[in-house]
Amino acid sequence: MYEVYHRTPVGVALITADDTHITRVSIRDETVEETTTEHPLLIEATKQLDEYFAGGRKDFDLPINQPGTDFQQEVWKELLKIPYGKTITYGQQSDNMKNPLAIRAIAAANGKNDLWIIVPCHRVIGSNGSLTGYAGGLWRKQWLLDHEARVMGTGQTKLDF
Repeated sequence: MYEVYHRTPVGVALITADDTHITRVSIRDETVEETTTEHPLLIEATKQLDEYFAGGRKDFDLPINQPGTDFQQEVWKELLKIPYGKTITYGQQSDNMKNPLAIRAIAAANGKNDLWIIVPCHRVIGSNGSLTGYAGGLWRKQWLLDHEARVMGTGQTKLDF
């Protein structure tokens, strides 16, 4: 496994990779020194994250692979369908997956997503428009939604009713 610590506007991201895939992107609360890397996938991942935070990238083009059950993989694949700058509810996600009774299991799988920002679980909010459950902290979830709304020029950070 290879890793790099990369500074972002919301903290230092730990990005890990194997020889062929990005395997994890997580945000650190503690102070961690930024590191450098020679690994081409990690270089590309840091470049694409920088482009995202600069407002120039809306979709990531990285080979990703995170371990999980078939159900978790299905949930994470559904997250990739949420457009940049938009939000959906956990209920809408479960409806989109044709599994409305699995809303809690879907929310739990969202919480196990190890590919922060790249697999955009921050775009899923509560049915009343509230921010709920985000491993990186609710303030980061709000920051990411505000950032995407600013880039899109919509100002929307909560679900429209």
